Amino acid sequence: VGYMRDTAGFSYEENLEDTRRLADMFLAVDYLPKPVVARVQGAAIGGGAGLVAAADVALAEQGARFAFSEVRLGIAPATIAPFVVRKIGQSRARALFLTGERFGAELAWEAGLVHWIAPLEELDAAVERVVAQLLQGGPAAQAAIKEALRQVEATEPMEALGIMTQLIAELRAGE
Repeated sequence: VGYMRDTAGFSYEENLEDTRRLADMFLAVDYLPKPVVARVQGAAIGGGAGLVAAADVALAEQGARFAFSEVRLGIAPATIAPFVVRKIGQSRARALFLTGERFGAELAWEAGLVHWIAPLEELDAAVERVVAQLLQGGPAAQAAIKEALRQVEATEPMEALGIMTQLIAELRAGE
């Protein structure tokens, strides 16, 4: 929050470069060919909640708190918006972005921001279970799935079917 206040003193060009670097970081998480797991303990506010949205799988402790509170600083959650909207949908994102409301793990789960909730004392074990499941998958298949899902998201249903049938044929014929 303090850093965000400091950016008010940056020039437009400095702010543009700063936000581009931040956007590059979120894109790197999203485009990483390996699955990315978010483990949320405590507060995930603003960019922290954006990282949860960019992750492939997210687990949170029951007491975790989330917010897209940028509006309360007079700014917008613009850099994280593409990842959040994709994860929780336009309607839910609109309400949470405009109000800056803090919400708990239950609402984060209901909205699809997180996939599992566990008591704090069981969170590490839950993360280990998910990681063990991910390690059973083929790395090339996981990378292909992530890429195909990005493509499908931006296409019409008939084109999406073509992308997915091509994917399965390539994976069946590959290593």
